[in-house]
Amino acid sequence: MALQLYNTFSGKKEVFKPLVEDRVRMYVCGPTVYNRVHIGNARPAVVFDTLYRLLKKRFADVVYARNITDIDDKIMKAARDKGEDIGTLSQRYAQAYFEDMAALNNLEPDVVPYATQHLPEMIALIEQLVEKGHAYAAEGHVLFAVETMSDYGKLSKRSLDDMLAGARVEVAPYKKYAGDFVLWKPSREDEPGWDSPWGRGRPGWHLECSAMIKKHLGDTIDIHGGGRDLTFPHHENERAQSCCANGVDFVRYWMHNGYVNIEGEKMSKSLGNFRLVNDLLQQYPGEVLRFALLSAHYRSELNFSSDLLDQAWRSLDSLYGALREAADVKASCEDIEGTAFMAALEDDLNTPVAIGELHQMARALNKASDVEKARWKGMLLGAGQQLGILQQDPEGWFKQARGGAEISEEEIEQLIAERAQCKKEKNFARADEIRSELKSKGVVLEDSREGTKWRRE
Repeated sequence: MALQLYNTFSGKKEVFKPLVEDRVRMYVCGPTVYNRVHIGNARPAVVFDTLYRLLKKRFADVVYARNITDIDDKIMKAARDKGEDIGTLSQRYAQAYFEDMAALNNLEPDVVPYATQHLPEMIALIEQLVEKGHAYAAEGHVLFAVETMSDYGKLSKRSLDDMLAGARVEVAPYKKYAGDFVLWKPSREDEPGWDSPWGRGRPGWHLECSAMIKKHLGDTIDIHGGGRDLTFPHHENERAQSCCANGVDFVRYWMHNGYVNIEGEKMSKSLGNFRLVNDLLQQYPGEVLRFALLSAHYRSELNFSSDLLDQAWRSLDSLYGALREAADVKASCEDIEGTAFMAALEDDLNTPVAIGELHQMARALNKASDVEKARWKGMLLGAGQQLGILQQDPEGWFKQARGGAEISEEEIEQLIAERAQCKKEKNFARADEIRSELKSKGVVLEDSREGTKWRRE
């Protein structure tokens, strides 16, 4: 089956064909680093990491870029509030983002451009737009003139009138048209700034991605991804800048993931219901968070809740349980090409169906004859790798501390050894007492002819 992706621009699923055969260029909008990221920021990272894994399986030359916005009014405010240099603060939170995303089993992108390292490219892009009549300077600002682009609004399916009515547009006397957006703005003496032909200032938010994409990936890229909230104005304005400056199509396939809701409500800072990834990692393994984020189709809204996380944990326990039972079996290198699992991923990254196929593989592994176990184990591991899961040692998975764990691994092993001795001495009352004690602390014992295994629940 050919890979199909939903293109926001066309509003339909399309067969994916890169601009250059066997060569893919993909860019995904990264975070603005002024604080720890929330679970909504993690969803595009996980979604497009999963797509990246699939693309690398299908095409020989894949380059994935995900930027860091390290100059922004929110960063400036956070630095002022903390009495800290803006560079120090943004670098600390960029590093925290990398650590959080690694904990979710995301591969590192091939390119991680920082906005502040691309000021010459941004200034050059503005100069192109001014020269071509798509931008103008006014009172230390440079603005993009949206009326100069005939199909401005085509990505977000909005007319200029709709955009003015439905968006918070800054009304300023230096604008020729209220919907024109800022490419460059002046900086006060106490604000970060860079020299430019229009005076000391800093770039508008939308500009950085256009400049970094051009430098690292070219004038036209295959895939541009991000959250649905970026479709307008960010991606609409990126498209306007790049198309008008370069004179060619900017992006062939626009992809956007759905929103994350918290316990049935839209996640927002005003409601105080946003969940930081780092806080969640204190309670759940990163693989559980990843599994939960992949449990719904990427274009659907995701209701993120404790129930969802608990269900994801149980599902992973089931999958790892199948691998644990087959621990003595050497996995074969069975290819997962042509399976229903791969068909699901190639159908616009349908991860819920793909996860269902994982469970089918686990059930087949549990029931397989000794001859077939190696093949099913290999398929389960190969499929898991495509989703960024099931790569841990199964014993380690079940023995890792879970939220609120009251007992260490060493203490568990000591009690299991004591119980074994009690059984030898026929002190079954004490042996049962130890089992109950461990059970009360979230540890389940599993006796077999090979000995006693244990897992946390």
